[in-house]
Amino acid sequence: MSSLPTLDEVLADAVVVSLPMRVRFRGITTREAMLVRGPAGWGEFAPFPEYADDEASHWLQSAIEAAWIGPPPTLRDRVAVNATVPAVDAAQVPALLGRYPGARTAKVKVAERGQNLADDVARVNAVRAHIPCVRVDANGGWTVDEAVTALHALTADGPLEYAEQPCASVPELVEVRRRVPAVRVAADESIRRADDPLKVVRAGGADIAVVKVAPLGGMRRLLALADELSEYGVPVVVSSALDTAVGIAAGVAAAAALPDLHFACGLGTGGLFESDVAEPREPVDGALGVASVTPDPARVADLAATPERARWWIERVRRCHGLLEQRDPQLFV
Repeated sequence: MSSLPTLDEVLADAVVVSLPMRVRFRGITTREAMLVRGPAGWGEFAPFPEYADDEASHWLQSAIEAAWIGPPPTLRDRVAVNATVPAVDAAQVPALLGRYPGARTAKVKVAERGQNLADDVARVNAVRAHIPCVRVDANGGWTVDEAVTALHALTADGPLEYAEQPCASVPELVEVRRRVPAVRVAADESIRRADDPLKVVRAGGADIAVVKVAPLGGMRRLLALADELSEYGVPVVVSSALDTAVGIAAGVAAAAALPDLHFACGLGTGGLFESDVAEPREPVDGALGVASVTPDPARVADLAATPERARWWIERVRRCHGLLEQRDPQLFV
């Protein structure tokens, strides 16, 4: 397939689900998504509700790629994944890590609103008691001065593999790298939500790029960006956008197709859901295998969103599909 499927084709077998979460993550306790089915399998359309249609249309392009074209050829059959630790109390850390058997790396959320640096340090140190390789993710929540103070505090008892998006803007990331050279900086939002994903790298604001399939427009778009980043000597970490099992499968497939994969990927987020659209795939020895995912009809029925929310998602797809038609109907040539 080289052309965009029609709106009717996209919506023909679409279902909208609402997944309950074990803990609050990114400020939400349920994750809504639309699943679409095409000749190559299933795709996922799940841009966060606050995203405008232009940004959300990239997520629809990704869903269409997965369902109408399928994954690219892979180079490995397993992908190492990190444990993901939300901004929970340190006492909850051991139970959370139990969902990631064999994980050798953990990503810890920090800079949560309503919490303080002492909470972050306690959480990171609680993780270190079980997993020595720790990376932190601030989601752009610090100023430069706050980031500098926090990174010194968070490395007082051990190193960090990297700090993901410590500040929101590219100039701030450049300054953090200058002032805290001992901690590598990874860019996430500065890449996936930027008109020019390479801007942060050209400016010297990132040692590592965190890339996600859906926001970039699909698996092949991710691979193309990773190839460009490699020319700057910047490796990538493939991560989840809080995906259902369908979206995780696309992320694993993209990671498995990369020529080089130096870091554990942030694709082990399925454990954050109380229930998923398919049987949960727990990491084995810290890695996920490459495999297609078909939603389980009984699970999908149990997780079905309300009719009102389903209509909201259908209208959103309608608008995003129109944007894709205007942008380039030959999206996948």
